[in-house]
Amino acid sequence: MAAKQDPTILKDIVFMAMPFGKYKGTIIKNIPTYYLEWMSIQGFLSGRLGMILSTAFVIKTNGLEYLLRDIRKN
Repeated sequence: MAAKQDPTILKDIVFMAMPFGKYKGTIIKNIPTYYLEWMSIQGFLSGRLGMILSTAFVIKTNGLEYLLRDIRKN
């Protein structure tokens, strides 16, 4: 069974602030890749926040940040 796609995840990466930790208050798209990598090794949280952080990690490590550019404008 395929995972359900949620188009609001990209908006959350661009507008949502990290709610805890070293980068608390930082917009998720601005969290350094090394920190997302560390979180990946530790294991992302379950639930929506984990999905947002893991998606941000995939976008940053695969050079896909262009996917987030137009979201900020709208």
